[in-house]
Amino acid sequence: MNGTEGPDFYVPMVNTTGIVRSPYDYPQYYLVNPAAFSMLAAYMFFLILVGFPVNFLTLYVTMEHKKLRTPLNYILLNLAVANLFMVIGGFTTTMYTSMHGYFVLGRTGCNLEGFFATLGGEIALWSLVVLAVERWVVVCKPISNFRFGENHAVMGVSFTWLMACACSVPPLFGWSRYIPEGMQCSCGIDYYTRAPGYNNESFVIYMFVCHFSIPLTIIFFCYGRLLCAVKDAAAAQQESETTQRAEREVSRMVVIMVIGFLICWLPYASVAWFIFTHQGSEFGPVFMTIPAFFAKSSAIYNPMIYICMNKQFRHCMITTLCCGKNPFEEEEGASTTASKTEASSVSSSHVSPA
Repeated sequence: MNGTEGPDFYVPMVNTTGIVRSPYDYPQYYLVNPAAFSMLAAYMFFLILVGFPVNFLTLYVTMEHKKLRTPLNYILLNLAVANLFMVIGGFTTTMYTSMHGYFVLGRTGCNLEGFFATLGGEIALWSLVVLAVERWVVVCKPISNFRFGENHAVMGVSFTWLMACACSVPPLFGWSRYIPEGMQCSCGIDYYTRAPGYNNESFVIYMFVCHFSIPLTIIFFCYGRLLCAVKDAAAAQQESETTQRAEREVSRMVVIMVIGFLICWLPYASVAWFIFTHQGSEFGPVFMTIPAFFAKSSAIYNPMIYICMNKQFRHCMITTLCCGKNPFEEEEGASTTASKTEASSVSSSHVSPA
């Protein structure tokens, strides 16, 4: 084994020299240069500085403007709540531990940080799945005369929490476990060991199948069908400039959605799967740290992709920030009107970005 396994940790360094210590009790400066821990803390501070205001503003603006309280926006608000879970429960903890160079909060703190980070990430992921299914059902109409209402939105939000808990709660009760990973300043699922009594193998397979592969398949299927529907509608009205503009707008939104998802989660999932399938192989602490903390940046990407591309929300946000006035009123108003025209030109199925 090219690492040191302890009771509740796995340090990616062989303890041949006797310098490896528990990440709960001693600084891990022997793993990387101490400056790397400072950079990690600065990065987490940046995510907190940007992620908290953006996601909190999403909630506040929606509460302030009744016209934003639509069933579909329930899912978007759920994304903001998930991101706040990650920021408050995960990012602040990681910044604090990075400043100390080890997981100073102990085993209980590791469980809490790992739980909140996993819960927030899974809520966000399954919210994207519900959003994808909603877009597919409304635009492609596999179910005739279906209207996405408040009851469907509440069920969708409840579903995201159920699935998120199904992934984040088991490690707290002995099906796998949360341990420090990478530079030992943040905690995640134990991909690294086959510790007796934890059944890590079965949990990791369950998580990758049910909480990564299936959501990814659903998202690709739904948005693939959505693009086809928009293209078909545009082809039927080729001389309509607004229709072509609507096609480009929706296509751009969908591409950004899929790319954002892949950029945030695919590197982390790929590295985690590699470590799981090559347990005992040699890898450094940075090997897992970079993709893990890049995945955390989804707390910033999500509101920018799913909220800020919404013209109506952007108008309400600017109005709120500017004390009731929108200095870009004319531009935003014209853009919103064009968007509404585009949506009605393509079809009556609301293909414009939600």
